[in-house]
This record gives sequence, structure tokens and C-alpha cells, in this order.
Amino acid sequence: MKYLITAALVLMGGIAAAQDSSFATAGGGNVKVIKDSRIDMLIKKQIYINTLAIRNQPGFRVQVITTNRRNDASEAKARVMHAFPDYRTYLDFQAPYFKVRVGDFKTREEATELRDKLSDLFPNGAFVVPALINVSPDKELSNEEPN
Repeated sequence: MKYLITAALVLMGGIAAAQDSSFATAGGGNVKVIKDSRIDMLIKKQIYINTLAIRNQPGFRVQVITTNRRNDASEAKARVMHAFPDYRTYLDFQAPYFKVRVGDFKTREEATELRDKLSDLFPNGAFVVPALINVSPDKELSNEEPN
């Protein structure tokens, strides 16, 4: 009985692996692909979304306050947003502290310029700290040096 089952499996394996090689070489065959036109529209839309996506990279931000009180951090963020609306302001929570950080700078020198401006608004000090910054592709392209 064992031999009969083994022989049957070998024969079935040989049949399953066999191919008609004459089909592949006969005429090359034609394949007609029918697809929905909305697929092309979705591909274009995804490419557009990817070009607008914010990219993260290492850089620097200016930290203006570290506190364990959410209200103090929110007030500091509001002051920065009112005084410097051109810079993005972030409220980060790293237990148990709330940190308010400002800007997305590629170099420490750029962040230092803003730190000097913020030191008047925050007498306890503003510090340049390394962080993962958000860079949009249009800024990325405008900051590249021409070849």
C-alpha cells in the first residue's frame, strides 16, 4: 500500500510539473489587459500626495520652555505663535514634561538666530536642541544649491 501511494504521488508530481513548451514558443501569444481608467487617476493622485508629503530629517529647533504644567506650556506656545507667526511651533510631551519648541532648521546657525530673538521674550532662556524636523519638498528644493 505504501508503494502504491508513493507511486501515485510521483506520477501526480510529474504531471503537475509538466508544461506545454510549444505554447511559449509558438506565436508569442497576445495578452489583452483590460483595466479601469480610474486606476490611472488614483496613481496620479498618489504621486501628487507623495510630492506634497512632509519629510522628516535631522535638524534643530529652539526650545523655549520645559515644564510639567500643560497650561504654562500652552501659554508659552501662544506667545511664540503671536510674536513669530512665520515659524511652526510644537508642543511636545515627554513624560512628565511639556516642551515648547519652535522652527524647523537644517543648521544650528539658523536656529541660533531665532534663539537670540526669542531670548527677549523668554528671559529664563531659549536653547537650540537637535530634533527631527519637518521639511516640505518645496522648501527642500529651494534650499538646494544650483549645480
